[in-house]
Amino acid sequence: MAHSPGTAPPLPEHIDVVIVGAGLSGIGAAHRMRTECPDRSYAVLEARAAMGGTWDLFRYPGIRSDSDMFTLGYPFKPWQGEKSIADGASILRYIEETARESGIDRHIHYRTKVVAADWSSHNARWTLTVERTDGTGQVEQRTLTCDFVYSCAGYYDYDQGHSPDFPGAELFTGTIVHPQFWPEDLSYAGKRVVVIGSGATAVTLVPSMARDAAHVTMLQRSPTWITPLPSRDKVADRLRAALPPNAAHRVIRTKNILISTGIYQLCRRRPDTARKFLGKLAVRFLKDPEIVREHFTPSYDPWDQRLCAIPDADLYRTIRKGKADVVTDHIDTFVPEGIRLKSGRVLAADIIVTATGLRLLAFGGITPRVDGQAVDLSKQFVWRGAMLTGLPNFAVCIGYTNASWTLRADLTSRLVCKVLNHMKRHGYAAVVPSPDREMAERPLLDLAAGYVQRSIDAFPRQGDRGPWKVRQNYLLDAATTMRTSLRRSLRATPRSALRDTGEPVEAGR
Repeated sequence: MAHSPGTAPPLPEHIDVVIVGAGLSGIGAAHRMRTECPDRSYAVLEARAAMGGTWDLFRYPGIRSDSDMFTLGYPFKPWQGEKSIADGASILRYIEETARESGIDRHIHYRTKVVAADWSSHNARWTLTVERTDGTGQVEQRTLTCDFVYSCAGYYDYDQGHSPDFPGAELFTGTIVHPQFWPEDLSYAGKRVVVIGSGATAVTLVPSMARDAAHVTMLQRSPTWITPLPSRDKVADRLRAALPPNAAHRVIRTKNILISTGIYQLCRRRPDTARKFLGKLAVRFLKDPEIVREHFTPSYDPWDQRLCAIPDADLYRTIRKGKADVVTDHIDTFVPEGIRLKSGRVLAADIIVTATGLRLLAFGGITPRVDGQAVDLSKQFVWRGAMLTGLPNFAVCIGYTNASWTLRADLTSRLVCKVLNHMKRHGYAAVVPSPDREMAERPLLDLAAGYVQRSIDAFPRQGDRGPWKVRQNYLLDAATTMRTSLRRSLRATPRSALRDTGEPVEAGR
């Protein structure tokens, strides 16, 4: 894993475009900036000591993608790995290679956390306050200015995960671990492990830990919809053997987009059919209809919450071999030897893993200010899934919840470049999206998952029509995003007016 040098390179006083975050989205954004806006200076500010974002932060056993790498990867860099569902280390190497090959790594400022963002209407410029940490832990605070901010930090809280207050946790004599902060020296060989949760993290941990643990139990309050996927795409292998890398990548990517979109539409339009299909898959691998009815048949419809993927049905195979089991019950209290359930049963454990979810955090916790006034993000609307009302020259990267994150992330980065080139071509100092009439509000993310529902009220809203709807449909977005009329949706202030009159740039609805 490539880490930054002990001393970060000096930050310039002014940068045309600041990209916040050096994860999958931020590196992709920097590539688009380099190729589509080559006349703009840019810098990537990364709060951590390494690039990779999620794929560097999470180190729990078995961490992997839950989307195929032909769509999770970049359209401009073919995925060459053997497995379509890749492990975290392989994804991190892919991100690092992309940054190194494009020279993006020379534009990344590590240990540089944005703690405040202030827009000045008179100057049409953002002032960012950053905290820079050196190799010894010393923190220096300084400011820099930029014309445009593009937040690619995702929407997860990197500093803390979701940890319910379990009664009696202090009584447990074993080890309690949260996957987001996995100890490097944790040994679970020959140990009894209970994993609390049934989401993407839990279904990854259980088969991985079961290889060495004495036994692993997945404890869930209610079942989750799960679909087995092949870890290796045989069709992709044949195409890569027959076609040049870029051509093969485009064909495979298109195939997988169509398949994933079709599955999602089936789940939403014919939920009963989807339920039967997923249930039959589970029975095929578990060979026990009763286990499927009790532990793998949720009450909600598929894609009301994100559909969990298990490569090569590894979770089901591990359960069938007896190396793991699933218990559906509620926790009464932790006890010295493990967990007592509401049913009275005690699950003995040496290690308890609380795979209870993540916390959402809008734009790294920054509250942007415009002319000294804090902007309430929850009252703003998102335009084209990329820019916000009330915030001039500010964009955010928000991926899909029903498909690979990078599909929308790359569309958004291309749209940001289109906006920047539009501003230069017309001599605009600032642009801000503005709806032409009132809209009904909807949550930004339409998922019933607990991690979304706990925090979504602090996020901007989507509208009910046109470019103000955050659609979960890549095919529609791919056909319309780059054709959108910027003149119709963005309110602009000419640079000449700012220079000649000193009039403030309007900033908001």
